[in-house]
Amino acid sequence: MEKKILPLIVIGGGPAGLSASIYACRFGIQTLLIAPLGGGLASSADYVENYPGFPQGVSGMELVNLMKEQALKFGLEMAYAQAQKVEKEGNLFRTLAEETYLSRAVIVATGAEPSKLGVPGEDKLRGRGISYCATCDGPFFKDKTVIVVGGGDSALQEALYLAQLARQVFLVHRRDQFRGAAYLVRRIEAQSNISLRLNTVINEIVGEERVQGAYLKNRITGKEEFLPAEGIFIYVGLKPNSEIVKELVKLDESGAVITDEKMKTSHEGIFACGDVRASPLRQIITACADGAIAALSAYHYLNQEK
Repeated sequence: MEKKILPLIVIGGGPAGLSASIYACRFGIQTLLIAPLGGGLASSADYVENYPGFPQGVSGMELVNLMKEQALKFGLEMAYAQAQKVEKEGNLFRTLAEETYLSRAVIVATGAEPSKLGVPGEDKLRGRGISYCATCDGPFFKDKTVIVVGGGDSALQEALYLAQLARQVFLVHRRDQFRGAAYLVRRIEAQSNISLRLNTVINEIVGEERVQGAYLKNRITGKEEFLPAEGIFIYVGLKPNSEIVKELVKLDESGAVITDEKMKTSHEGIFACGDVRASPLRQIITACADGAIAALSAYHYLNQEK
């Protein structure tokens, strides 16, 4: 039997994918969203206080579920599956998941995953003192002690941001020099409430209900110490989930999908939005904006294609 050809497939069920789906459906595009249960990184946030319209804050899961409810209201079709790959088939795209789907256009909203330290306590306390986004969670640690892990631009920038909120920031880096920009290093060294732990790694993060601190080890001397802290912010890399389209579109050196301001990729008919694309800011609100723009671009593409 010949498979049904859909106008548009959206891959990814986080804020970017759901926003793209809401707008696409409102544009009158029959849209199928393919994503596993859950809602990406956003759904794992215990509390989101910087998304407009929720002055009392909202849990990430609740926010994503409200977006999903809204998308379904506009006629979105959903397939709860993990997309494995997108291939080109003539003038169409073939998305491989538990089933195979054909479409005339694809919006990739598969997000990104922060690289982990891989130490005991990290998974248990994620979202309970362990964060991968200071912009998202920093205000919760006002006047508290936090640890920032990493040595690149992101780690240095977020340490400086947290230093404006927290009482004390410990910056832990496994090498003897930072990889970040020199001007950031100078600012770090001049900040009175940032203490450095170079040549140092975290061996374990401890806490019952929330983070209470971490065990550190100096890689040169072998000296170990316990550092009490209420929060730990980890910046050892971010991996965009771009594997499914890496053979079709251009990626940057980090593996993020390169798009223009209209969310168009290097391959006509494929659009990308949210954390999977190269972007200077990764927030729920920017993911939603990306999704709306991607849907509009897909709408114009599909109507031009006819």
